[in-house]
This record gives sequence, structure tokens and C-alpha cells, in this order.
Amino acid sequence: MMDQRIAFVTGAGSGIGREIAKTLASRSMKIIVADINIENAQETVSFIKEAGNEAAAIFCDVSDLDSVKQAVADAIHLFQRIDVLINNAGWDKVEPFLKSEPDTWKKIVDINLLGHIHTCKEILPIMIENSYGKVVNIASDAGRVGSSGEAVYSAAKGGVIALTKTLAREMARYKLNINCVAPGPSDTPLFKEIDSYNEGLAGALEKAIPFRRLAQPKDIAGAVAYFVSDEAEYVTGQTLSVSGGLTMM
Repeated sequence: MMDQRIAFVTGAGSGIGREIAKTLASRSMKIIVADINIENAQETVSFIKEAGNEAAAIFCDVSDLDSVKQAVADAIHLFQRIDVLINNAGWDKVEPFLKSEPDTWKKIVDINLLGHIHTCKEILPIMIENSYGKVVNIASDAGRVGSSGEAVYSAAKGGVIALTKTLAREMARYKLNINCVAPGPSDTPLFKEIDSYNEGLAGALEKAIPFRRLAQPKDIAGAVAYFVSDEAEYVTGQTLSVSGGLTMM
């Protein structure tokens, strides 16, 4: 019997990342809960363990390559390998582009784009050595169609989509699968901030979304679970919008 797969999930201390971690744990994976907020990460671990599954919390600031290197080293020390990488950590400040400032741009790009680059740089060689690996990058439909008040965030997420495609091409010779999930409007703390910037947006979107509701974290987690499953063995370089039909492409 094959050992359980080891999944490294960034930003798994809350929201969508926590739901992804719990979902993958329920499918017999051991979870590395990587987050900059270690208390939140430990809380996610407690939920996973209460369900009878295995997880460990590791501090990781994805915007800092040295921090990522240390987190990966800690993960290897605990579990010997990493089979699955979920790049979920993200951050945004919602405001009109012309009112935004360089410090904000840098933080958004460092977390949302460079964070993915840092973890891939450190973990892909481990996957190549083990002849197995699946990566799912969490982008956003903002990276495909834009989003008012999120200009730099949209640009960073568009970069994530392009990064996914290129890495999928480069990693195909090693039989690694690299895919992307692009959530639409989701019921998360970040969306509540967007709704406060653009009052009434949630109600308008619920009317525009064919399924008449915002995405829940479990909807995103389900798409991630598919990409890391054996059923997706022949799928790579793809971006899947999980938007209730709001965007179709």
C-alpha cells in the first residue's frame, strides 16, 4: 500500500486555505498547514486532527524566499517529502488604482505572485527527485477578466495563470501536473472588504451569478481536490474558473 501523500498548503490558517487543507486531509493526505499566522495554522491542525487525520503547522511567509526555504526544510524533516503543493496564500487592499501606493503594490505582488514563485522554486526539485508531484495555484477570475478596485491584484493573479501554464510545459517531461483554480466572487473576509468598497456588489453579483450565490470555500476546495486526484493524471496547464457560471471561457 502506498504511503499517504504529503500536501503543503500555504495560507491554510483560515478561509479557503483552511477548507482546502481539511478537504485534502479527509482524502487521506497528511497536511502541512503553512501560514504566516502560526496560531491560525495550529487551529486548522486541531480541526484536522479532531477528524482523525494528520497535520502539522509550519510558519511560512511566502513573500520571503528564506522563510519558504526554512518552511520546506521543516516539512521535509517532519514528513520526508512533499507530493502536493497548493499555493493559496494571498492578500489584497481594495482601492481605486490611482489612489494606491507603491508599498501596497509591492506587498500584493510579493504575496500573490512571488509567493507562488518562491514555493515552486523550492518544492518542484523535490517532486522531480521523487518522480511525483501535483501543484495547484490559486489565482482569481480577477486575473482573467479584471476587478474594479483590484488593479495590481488582478495583474498579479494574471501572472499566476501565466506562471502555471509555463511551469506545466517545463515540468511535463517529469510527469508533474501543474494546474490553476480561479475562484469567482467568494464568501471570504477579502470579499467582504470589496463589498464595502463597492456597496451593494454582493447583491448585484448574486443576481448575475447563474447559481444565484457566492462561492463557498468548500466549492474551491472541491476543484483543488480534483486537480490533485488520480482522475486528473492527464490534466496539466489548465485554469478552472469556479464562479457559479459568472464567467464562462
